[in-house]
Amino acid sequence: MDNLTNHRSQIRSIIVIKPRAIGDVLLSTSVLPNLREAYPDARIDFLVESFASEVLLSNPNIDHVITYDTRKESSLSIILKVRKNKYEMAVDLFGNPRTAVITLLSGARVRVGFPFKWRRYAYNILVPPRSGSVHNVEFNLDALRRLGIPVNSRSPQFFLDQKHLDFAGRFLISHGLKEGRFVSINIGGGWNIKRWPVDKFVELSKMIKSELHEPVAVLYGPSEVEDARRICESSGAVLAPPTSLKEMGAILKLSHLLVTNDSGPMHIAAALGVPTLAIFGPTSPRLQGPYGNISEIVRNEKLDCLECNLTRCPIGNLCMTQLDPENVFSRLQALLVKIESGATASTSSKGVS
Repeated sequence: MDNLTNHRSQIRSIIVIKPRAIGDVLLSTSVLPNLREAYPDARIDFLVESFASEVLLSNPNIDHVITYDTRKESSLSIILKVRKNKYEMAVDLFGNPRTAVITLLSGARVRVGFPFKWRRYAYNILVPPRSGSVHNVEFNLDALRRLGIPVNSRSPQFFLDQKHLDFAGRFLISHGLKEGRFVSINIGGGWNIKRWPVDKFVELSKMIKSELHEPVAVLYGPSEVEDARRICESSGAVLAPPTSLKEMGAILKLSHLLVTNDSGPMHIAAALGVPTLAIFGPTSPRLQGPYGNISEIVRNEKLDCLECNLTRCPIGNLCMTQLDPENVFSRLQALLVKIESGATASTSSKGVS
């Protein structure tokens, strides 16, 4: 069981498990084209929580997306949902107690996972974890390396349908925006202390309009609409309509570049090849930064508490509140130099199905 190189013909069904969050699910999609290449005739399914499932839609390397809602379904019902498909291999890329038990009781004869505490007993192929030393994409790909599967593709995948691009096109037309001639700003983040303050986004939007002579479109999640409106009313930026993840991705695809907090939309932009300026503080850009495209990172380098990974800050969230718009705009200019020097590869068809 330790080396599956000579047993690929025997694997006819695989389930990949990564329930959340949106960015983490997206980064785990890097394993899928490699799995498909190694097992071209196998059924490959993906188990994910319902709220993050849109990330996986239209992915040609997935046969079925299996969803669940922890608010409505018990662990037993999820296990039964998995067991009925009689998978021969389960790859747990999450490794929390729930996913470890699901993997153990999946019925799969090959169970792959990370040896976190007691969860190691759920798996019969253990993947040495490197979560504190390599980017999350490489952390996920380590599961394939442990199986002896060649890693020929490292890029996360986010696919758009034409209807999503049509939605974005209508938005641009309605506000007089032109493809590749406006800057998108994403104000959301997984938790509050990852979010740059609204008033600083206002100042940055004004600088982009006055210095770069480009309009700004503000993107947001359902809980951030009022903050987005404030930015637009104070700076003259354009408020994006409410969007699905795919519709947001399509707007990003048509942008010149994105300025964003560490968030799911940051990873979506990176997967679509959109140049990205990412604002970091409590999390690590080395481990969770935008992957595989032209990008710049900006943060308050004066602090020694960066990358604390806290969800609440005991000192007033200084990594964000003391990061000036001028510093962010300076890194934005550095990103523009990269773009204008031709460092960005053509991505005209990437991510469109």
